Amino acid sequence: MSDPKSSYGEPVEEPGPVDDVVGQANAGLADAEAARREEADADAASDPAPEEAAPAAEESVSEDAATTAYAAPVEEPVVSAAEPEPAPETDAAAPVSGETPYTERSYDVPSWAEEAETSSIEAEPAYVAPAPSPQPIFVQAPEAPRPRGNRAAAGAIGVLAAVTFAVLYLAAWLGFGAIEGTVTVENVGTVALEALATAALWVPVVVFFLSFWLLGAIINRGRWGAWVIFGLLVGLAAYGGHILGQLFQAPFWLLTAREGAELVEGQLLAPLAIVAFVLGRELTIWYGAWVASRGKRVTELNTEAQREYERTLEAGPQLVRP
Repeated sequence: MSDPKSSYGEPVEEPGPVDDVVGQANAGLADAEAARREEADADAASDPAPEEAAPAAEESVSEDAATTAYAAPVEEPVVSAAEPEPAPETDAAAPVSGETPYTERSYDVPSWAEEAETSSIEAEPAYVAPAPSPQPIFVQAPEAPRPRGNRAAAGAIGVLAAVTFAVLYLAAWLGFGAIEGTVTVENVGTVALEALATAALWVPVVVFFLSFWLLGAIINRGRWGAWVIFGLLVGLAAYGGHILGQLFQAPFWLLTAREGAELVEGQLLAPLAIVAFVLGRELTIWYGAWVASRGKRVTELNTEAQREYERTLEAGPQLVRP
């Protein structure tokens, strides 16, 4: 078989096994380069402002392609001295004039993409905690009005009644002494001062006050008729206070039982004992009228307070805003 020759009549060397491997590698690189170019064109179409490739990147890609292509050990063919040296093959990976080689590029995220991402984040509705359910409002019911009493007023008025009782009782004492002749104009002051220092005067006064106040505490806001009826008991208490005062004046702890009985028997119809009963009875009626009048006023106030309380309950709870 004759050797193949070119159109110029020169012999052409047939490709050996090594040349087949190199050719296949170059073909693979060409296919990879074509795929990369398609990807670059697609990226360039989607990217509004792609950046130009740097020269250093082009050189790195060419070097990597050349290294990959000739990484395998290749045995150089033996060429005879008579045959001319074959022309160097053109690297398929070399850039073709007029075409921009593909290089791997890194792109910065455009500002409009960042703004879109930020706006999408801001556009998302913020989490709003659910409104708490309305809590029940506890309204304290108004307290029922406490009825006012009249016992303190009865005690205060009883003090005035006791002072009146003491003055009138002392006047009766001095009057009876003047009738007996033991009290004169000259010694009336001395006798009065001596009487003020005796238990015979103050014990009936204290007993009258306690009985008057006790009756006022029982009647409280009662009517005057109760004072008129039960005033008799206060008079009897004042009468017993006169006898008790005479026993304290004796004094009774120094008396025998017989002497004490004779003393009590002698004071049962004594003029001062009768005066004590009458004063206790009458002062209770008249000062009791004062207590009953105030008790009537207190009753009206209690009635009005109860009506106001009932009106408040009927109106129901009211929400007062500041």
